Amino acid sequence: MRTRVVRFIGRLQQAGTLDDLRRAIVGLRDDFGVEHLVYHSLNSTGRQYAALTYPPEWVAHYLAQDYGHIDPVVQGCFRRFHPVDWKRLDWSGRQARSFLGEAVAAGVGNQGYSVPIRGPNGQFAIFTVSDRSGDAAWARFIAENTGDVILIAHFINQKALEIERGTDFHAARHLSRREVDVLTRLASGLNRSQAAESLAISEHTLRAYVETARSKLRAANTTQAVARAIAAGIVLL
Repeated sequence: MRTRVVRFIGRLQQAGTLDDLRRAIVGLRDDFGVEHLVYHSLNSTGRQYAALTYPPEWVAHYLAQDYGHIDPVVQGCFRRFHPVDWKRLDWSGRQARSFLGEAVAAGVGNQGYSVPIRGPNGQFAIFTVSDRSGDAAWARFIAENTGDVILIAHFINQKALEIERGTDFHAARHLSRREVDVLTRLASGLNRSQAAESLAISEHTLRAYVETARSKLRAANTTQAVARAIAAGIVLL
């Protein structure tokens, strides 16, 4: 795992308030060297929370115009489970094109990459990285940083839930030594094939360990399982 991510996780684990979380996100934005980072959460009761680096004027305008109902990023993430590159969304409608023009003029950036997150009790969140850069430079950034961005998104969501509601982290059942070994390899950046090879087991066996660990951690997917294991001190970086 990259030093930048380890450093951010350390800052995040020290955060005790939503203001602390906002400051951590500002620091991460600077570490990534991008224009903006945004974390936005909506729970099942409609309560919202955001930690972001967008200009306050744009945030106020966005809310006043209720742009969430036409924003292709919000609508696209709500229908997907995998990260979304903004260029792959449908911006063909008149409202969407007008919205994009306003967003770019406000300094949001012409490039973006958003990670949808499903949390407990119907909670839904989006973590976004955006920038003003050319297509080639942005493609390189995404290729080099996708894994970090997805893992960080789940860490931020977990911390926001803990701060906002006391805790949404359920005590995990004891993980076996092998389950910890598997999650540790995945946390270090190895893919499943590499992790299986390093442990001298088949990918099928590795997938079985991942699934049992995920179930014990009550995680929706492998990335969330890794994040929860690190947050609980089960996996050490």
